[in-house]
Amino acid sequence: MTTYDARASLSDLTTTADRVRRSVESVLEGKPEAVRLSLTVLLAEGHLLIEDVPGVGKTMLAKALARSVDCSVRRIQFTPDLLPSDITGVSVYDQERREFEFKPGAIFAQIVIGDEINRASPKTQSALLESMEERQVTIDGTTYPLPDPFMVVATQNPVEMEGTYPLPEAQRDRFMARVSIGYPGPEAELRMLDVHGGVSPLADLRPVAHAHDIAKLIEAVRALHVSEAVRRYAVELVSATRAHPELRLGASPRATLQLLRAARAAAMLAGREFVLPDDVQRLAVPVLAHRLLPTAQAQLSRRTAEQVVVEILQRTPVPDAAAAGSGPQARPRPGRY
Repeated sequence: MTTYDARASLSDLTTTADRVRRSVESVLEGKPEAVRLSLTVLLAEGHLLIEDVPGVGKTMLAKALARSVDCSVRRIQFTPDLLPSDITGVSVYDQERREFEFKPGAIFAQIVIGDEINRASPKTQSALLESMEERQVTIDGTTYPLPDPFMVVATQNPVEMEGTYPLPEAQRDRFMARVSIGYPGPEAELRMLDVHGGVSPLADLRPVAHAHDIAKLIEAVRALHVSEAVRRYAVELVSATRAHPELRLGASPRATLQLLRAARAAAMLAGREFVLPDDVQRLAVPVLAHRLLPTAQAQLSRRTAEQVVVEILQRTPVPDAAAAGSGPQARPRPGRY
């Protein structure tokens, strides 16, 4: 008997994932890497942080991903006056029944879009901590489970922008990956003028997969094989961030778990039943960099966390094909996913 029921239909599962990917790409022109990373995080049961300057399509990417899947979606517009109860919910006293009734907040959805998350105060941002890690909300001593699958897709402007607060380290660590969309190329921007010039492409976007389909994909991702050599390679990469002289905060053990989960999802999207060291390498920067804090000296030298991760990738030995248990392969160049 196979390790999971859907294994025999791996091609059907990857076809479903490919439909979602094409649906999102039809809205976001010229950014296949960002779209693929978003889908990878969804299938790895993680949360996605989209960080970039205004106007490059951060919210468009989040909305397109949410509308491509037939599931419950809620949007939270983060503002300085947003309260934690607006996110988690509140207990209201019912005069007729003479008891408190829980009114769920916006977090009770399968895909939650947090728009400009770093415009809310740290107190409000911390309301997401329990839900993002434990997939539950505790109000007045009562714990309420969140729906499954559950994903937070948050957008934020760089901290140099007006009216922003830096995300707490504990919350950044709960985001599986961070992606920057960047400006489109000239040809992609020309196509955008044709497509977006009239009606918004989101208006015609219809779900191409059901929440049950995503649940099957997630189940299949959990069962993908990861060899001992690949697991050890991921641990060595994360451990190297904790001892690097240019970092005052390295990646946590949670980062190691999420790096392997993301690598499993990347292998699934590639139609494989096993994880390659290539998958770990390509995902190291988006999964690890946003968790790291450079030292003051590194910041003065204009060294970024992304550059440090790339340096660690270049220095850490890659398992050979026999040790990885995945057949012949060439060592890839480290870079963005």
